[in-house]
Amino acid sequence: MAVRSRSFWTKFGVGVAGAALVITGATAATTAGASEAKAAPPASVTVQTRNGPNGPYLTDDQGNALYLFVADKSNVSTCNGACAAQWPPLTTGGAVVAGNGVDAGKLATSNRQDNTKQATYNNHPLYKFIADTAPGQTNGQGVNAFGALWWTVNPAGNAITAKGGAPAPGGVTY
Repeated sequence: MAVRSRSFWTKFGVGVAGAALVITGATAATTAGASEAKAAPPASVTVQTRNGPNGPYLTDDQGNALYLFVADKSNVSTCNGACAAQWPPLTTGGAVVAGNGVDAGKLATSNRQDNTKQATYNNHPLYKFIADTAPGQTNGQGVNAFGALWWTVNPAGNAITAKGGAPAPGGVTY
């Protein structure tokens, strides 16, 4: 009986140790994923224009549409947490550079709640949309999410409120 008992405790101990390693590994992977998500923003970002069905609109240097959030009443973002996960802010470690069709005088940065710098244009914080998976897509155009509408931005720095072009997802609410 003593042999059985020892065998049981040996197996039990190995099982507990193995589970601890799995949990530790999962925690390390989660921590690594969280720190990767908090990677430093680029030293500079470029804002440029692209032509679309509703006329020219602002993009990042990769051609991804940039949006304004109607709930932002100043150059300071009100989109944080889950909102910022769906609508990632255009952040920079330093400068915002004017590309083709962009008025450099309208570019600036503002401080976010998480102490990063967000690019602004004409006093509007700029965001991307995670459902835009390729340059030129404007799937966030006219979406009502996190309590207000999201619109692409024209070179004058105003919301493009037409919903033409790529249709906005109907009834999307976050």
